[in-house]
Amino acid sequence: MIDLHYWTTPNGHKITMFLEEAGLPYKIVPVHIGQGEQFKPGFLGIAPNNRIPAIVDHAPADGGAPLCVFESGAILLYLADKVKQFIPPDLRGRNMALQWLFWQMGGLGPMAGQNHHFVQYAPEQLSYAIARYVNETARLYGVLNKHLSDGRGFISGEYSIADMACYPWIVPHERQRQKLSDFPHLMSWFEQVRNRPATGQAYAIAQQINTAPVVNDAAKSILFGQDASTVR
Repeated sequence: MIDLHYWTTPNGHKITMFLEEAGLPYKIVPVHIGQGEQFKPGFLGIAPNNRIPAIVDHAPADGGAPLCVFESGAILLYLADKVKQFIPPDLRGRNMALQWLFWQMGGLGPMAGQNHHFVQYAPEQLSYAIARYVNETARLYGVLNKHLSDGRGFISGEYSIADMACYPWIVPHERQRQKLSDFPHLMSWFEQVRNRPATGQAYAIAQQINTAPVVNDAAKSILFGQDASTVR
Protein backbone atom coordinates (compact mmCIF):
# COMPACT_ATOMS: atom_id res chain seq x y z
CA MET A 1 0.00 0.00 0.00
CA ILE A 2 1.17 3.49 -0.90
CA ASP A 3 0.04 6.49 1.14
CA LEU A 4 -0.06 9.48 -1.22
CA HIS A 5 0.02 12.86 0.51
CA TYR A 6 -1.62 14.89 -2.19
CA TRP A 7 -3.32 18.02 -3.35
CA THR A 8 -4.75 18.91 -6.74
CA THR A 9 -1.73 20.60 -8.32
CA PRO A 10 0.25 19.62 -11.43
CA ASN A 11 2.84 17.91 -9.25
CA GLY A 12 0.12 16.04 -7.40
CA HIS A 13 -1.50 14.90 -10.66
CA LYS A 14 1.77 13.33 -11.81
CA ILE A 15 1.59 10.75 -9.04
CA THR A 16 -2.09 9.87 -9.36
CA MET A 17 -1.49 9.42 -13.10
CA PHE A 18 1.31 6.95 -12.35
CA LEU A 19 -0.57 5.04 -9.66
CA GLU A 20 -3.64 4.70 -11.85
CA GLU A 21 -1.53 3.49 -14.79
CA ALA A 22 0.37 0.98 -12.66
CA GLY A 23 -2.63 -0.29 -10.74
CA LEU A 24 -0.78 -0.02 -7.44
CA PRO A 25 -2.99 0.03 -4.35
CA TYR A 26 -2.84 3.46 -2.75
CA LYS A 27 -4.61 5.70 -0.29
CA ILE A 28 -4.87 9.44 -0.76
CA VAL A 29 -4.11 11.57 2.28
CA PRO A 30 -5.36 15.05 1.31
CA VAL A 31 -3.07 17.92 2.26
CA HIS A 32 -5.00 21.15 1.72
CA ILE A 33 -2.17 23.49 0.87
CA GLY A 34 -4.46 26.55 0.76
CA GLN A 35 -5.24 25.96 4.45
CA GLY A 36 -1.61 25.37 5.46
CA GLU A 37 -1.89 21.64 6.14
CA GLN A 38 1.54 21.14 4.52
CA PHE A 39 3.09 22.78 7.58
CA LYS A 40 1.74 20.31 10.11
CA PRO A 41 4.55 18.53 12.03
CA GLY A 42 3.44 15.09 10.88
CA PHE A 43 3.73 16.02 7.23
CA LEU A 44 7.10 17.70 7.79
CA GLY A 45 8.45 14.33 8.91
CA ILE A 46 7.55 12.93 5.50
CA ALA A 47 8.31 15.93 3.28
CA PRO A 48 10.99 18.23 4.76
CA ASN A 49 10.34 20.86 2.06
CA ASN A 50 6.70 21.26 3.18
CA ARG A 51 5.50 20.57 -0.34
CA ILE A 52 3.21 17.97 -1.86
CA PRO A 53 3.29 15.34 -3.17
CA ALA A 54 4.98 12.85 -0.91
CA ILE A 55 4.51 9.13 -0.48
CA VAL A 56 4.98 6.50 2.17
CA ASP A 57 5.60 3.05 0.74
CA HIS A 58 4.58 0.45 3.31
CA ALA A 59 6.10 -2.38 1.28
CA PRO A 60 9.48 -1.20 -0.01
CA ALA A 61 11.57 -3.57 -2.07
CA ASP A 62 14.15 -4.05 0.69
CA GLY A 63 11.52 -5.41 3.06
CA GLY A 64 12.36 -2.81 5.67
CA ALA A 65 10.39 -0.12 7.46
CA PRO A 66 8.00 2.11 5.50
CA LEU A 67 9.91 4.41 3.14
CA CYS A 68 9.10 8.10 2.66
CA VAL A 69 9.82 9.83 -0.66
CA PHE A 70 9.27 13.51 -1.43
CA GLU A 71 9.69 15.56 -4.65
CA SER A 72 7.46 14.51 -7.53
CA GLY A 73 10.28 13.57 -9.91
CA ALA A 74 11.95 11.40 -7.28
CA ILE A 75 8.60 9.75 -6.53
CA LEU A 76 7.98 8.96 -10.20
CA LEU A 77 11.43 7.42 -10.56
CA TYR A 78 11.07 5.46 -7.32
CA LEU A 79 7.70 4.05 -8.36
CA ALA A 80 8.87 3.23 -11.89
CA ASP A 81 11.82 1.29 -10.50
CA LYS A 82 9.55 -0.39 -7.95
CA VAL A 83 7.10 -1.78 -10.51
CA LYS A 84 9.60 -1.94 -13.41
CA GLN A 85 7.22 -0.08 -15.68
CA PHE A 86 7.05 3.31 -17.38
CA ILE A 87 10.78 3.74 -17.67
CA PRO A 88 12.69 2.12 -20.55
CA PRO A 89 14.86 -0.81 -19.44
CA ASP A 90 17.69 -0.09 -21.89
CA LEU A 91 20.48 2.39 -21.18
CA ARG A 92 19.64 4.87 -23.91
CA GLY A 93 15.90 4.81 -23.40
CA ARG A 94 16.23 5.20 -19.64
CA ASN A 95 18.55 8.16 -20.05
CA MET A 96 16.16 9.76 -22.54
CA ALA A 97 13.29 9.48 -20.06
CA LEU A 98 15.39 10.81 -17.20
CA GLN A 99 16.68 13.77 -19.19
CA TRP A 100 13.14 14.89 -19.95
CA LEU A 101 12.01 14.20 -16.38
CA PHE A 102 14.77 16.50 -15.15
CA TRP A 103 13.91 19.01 -17.90
CA GLN A 104 10.40 19.21 -16.53
CA MET A 105 11.54 19.46 -12.93
CA GLY A 106 14.15 22.13 -13.63
CA GLY A 107 12.50 24.01 -16.49
CA LEU A 108 8.89 23.51 -17.49
CA GLY A 109 7.50 23.26 -13.95
CA PRO A 110 9.34 26.21 -12.39
CA MET A 111 8.87 28.50 -15.38
CA ALA A 112 5.19 27.66 -15.84
CA GLY A 113 4.77 28.05 -12.09
CA GLN A 114 6.18 31.57 -12.19
CA ASN A 115 3.95 32.22 -15.20
CA HIS A 116 0.91 31.18 -13.12
CA HIS A 117 2.01 33.36 -10.24
CA PHE A 118 2.59 36.61 -12.10
CA VAL A 119 -0.33 36.20 -14.52
CA GLN A 120 -2.93 35.07 -11.97
CA TYR A 121 -1.90 35.73 -8.40
CA ALA A 122 0.54 38.63 -8.09
CA PRO A 123 -1.03 41.68 -6.41
CA GLU A 124 0.39 43.88 -9.19
CA GLN A 125 0.38 43.19 -12.92
CA LEU A 126 4.11 43.47 -13.62
CA SER A 127 4.47 43.57 -17.39
CA TYR A 128 8.17 42.63 -17.37
CA ALA A 129 7.62 39.55 -15.16
CA ILE A 130 4.57 38.44 -17.15
CA ALA A 131 6.38 38.76 -20.48
CA ARG A 132 9.46 37.02 -19.08
CA TYR A 133 7.62 33.92 -17.92
CA VAL A 134 5.00 33.74 -20.67
CA ASN A 135 7.79 33.88 -23.26
CA GLU A 136 9.92 31.32 -21.44
CA THR A 137 6.93 29.00 -21.16
CA ALA A 138 6.44 29.35 -24.91
CA ARG A 139 10.10 28.56 -25.52
CA LEU A 140 9.83 25.40 -23.45
CA TYR A 141 6.68 24.34 -25.28
CA GLY A 142 8.69 24.83 -28.46
CA VAL A 143 11.52 22.66 -27.18
CA LEU A 144 9.17 19.77 -26.46
CA ASN A 145 7.28 20.32 -29.71
CA LYS A 146 10.52 20.03 -31.67
CA HIS A 147 11.53 16.89 -29.78
CA LEU A 148 8.20 15.28 -30.66
CA SER A 149 8.34 16.33 -34.31
CA ASP A 150 10.08 13.11 -35.38
CA GLY A 151 6.90 11.10 -34.86
CA ARG A 152 8.13 9.29 -31.74
CA GLY A 153 4.65 9.49 -30.18
CA PHE A 154 5.74 9.77 -26.57
CA ILE A 155 8.71 11.58 -25.10
CA SER A 156 11.04 8.60 -24.77
CA GLY A 157 9.34 6.43 -27.38
CA GLU A 158 7.07 4.39 -25.09
CA TYR A 159 4.78 6.05 -22.57
CA SER A 160 6.86 6.81 -19.48
CA ILE A 161 7.31 8.91 -16.38
CA ALA A 162 8.61 11.69 -18.63
CA ASP A 163 5.15 12.03 -20.16
CA MET A 164 3.47 11.86 -16.76
CA ALA A 165 5.76 14.60 -15.47
CA CYS A 166 5.16 17.00 -18.35
CA TYR A 167 1.47 16.55 -19.10
CA PRO A 168 0.00 18.20 -15.96
CA TRP A 169 2.04 21.33 -16.61
CA ILE A 170 0.58 21.63 -20.12
CA VAL A 171 -3.04 21.14 -18.97
CA PRO A 172 -3.39 24.80 -17.86
CA HIS A 173 -1.99 26.09 -21.18
CA GLU A 174 -4.71 28.71 -21.58
CA ARG A 175 -3.91 30.22 -18.16
CA GLN A 176 -0.26 30.23 -19.22
CA ARG A 177 -1.30 32.30 -22.28
CA GLN A 178 -0.26 29.57 -24.69
CA LYS A 179 -2.09 28.24 -27.76
CA LEU A 180 -1.57 24.53 -28.29
CA SER A 181 -2.32 25.00 -31.99
CA ASP A 182 1.00 26.86 -32.24
CA PHE A 183 2.71 23.58 -31.27
CA PRO A 184 1.13 20.84 -33.42
CA HIS A 185 3.38 17.95 -32.34
CA LEU A 186 2.97 18.89 -28.70
CA MET A 187 -0.80 19.12 -29.21
CA SER A 188 -0.94 15.63 -30.74
CA TRP A 189 1.06 14.21 -27.83
CA PHE A 190 -1.12 16.08 -25.33
CA GLU A 191 -4.28 14.56 -26.78
CA GLN A 192 -2.79 11.06 -26.64
CA VAL A 193 -1.97 11.42 -22.95
CA ARG A 194 -5.30 13.07 -22.15
CA ASN A 195 -7.19 10.19 -23.76
CA ARG A 196 -5.55 7.50 -21.66
CA PRO A 197 -8.08 6.03 -19.19
CA ALA A 198 -5.67 6.41 -16.26
CA THR A 199 -5.27 10.11 -16.99
CA GLY A 200 -9.01 10.59 -16.97
CA GLN A 201 -9.29 8.70 -13.69
CA ALA A 202 -6.52 10.74 -12.06
CA TYR A 203 -8.23 14.01 -12.93
CA ALA A 204 -11.63 12.68 -11.86
CA ILE A 205 -10.13 11.91 -8.45
CA ALA A 206 -8.85 15.48 -8.24
CA GLN A 207 -12.37 16.84 -8.73
CA GLN A 208 -13.59 14.72 -5.83
CA ILE A 209 -10.79 15.84 -3.52
CA ASN A 210 -10.88 19.59 -4.21
CA THR A 211 -14.43 20.70 -4.85
CA ALA A 212 -13.71 24.44 -4.64
CA PRO A 213 -10.36 25.11 -6.36
CA VAL A 214 -10.24 28.83 -5.58
CA VAL A 215 -7.17 30.61 -4.25
CA ASN A 216 -8.57 33.31 -1.95
CA ASP A 217 -6.62 35.99 -0.07
CA ALA A 218 -6.06 33.77 2.96
CA ALA A 219 -4.71 30.97 0.77
CA LYS A 220 -2.45 33.40 -1.09
CA SER A 221 -0.94 34.48 2.22
CA ILE A 222 -0.17 30.85 3.07
CA LEU A 223 1.04 29.81 -0.38
CA PHE A 224 3.08 32.89 -1.25
CA GLY A 225 4.03 34.35 2.11
CA GLN A 226 6.63 31.89 3.36
CA ASP A 227 10.27 32.62 4.21
CA ALA A 228 13.09 30.97 6.15
CA SER A 229 11.17 31.30 9.41
CA THR A 230 8.69 28.73 8.10
CA VAL A 231 11.21 25.92 8.46
CA ARG A 232 12.92 26.98 11.66
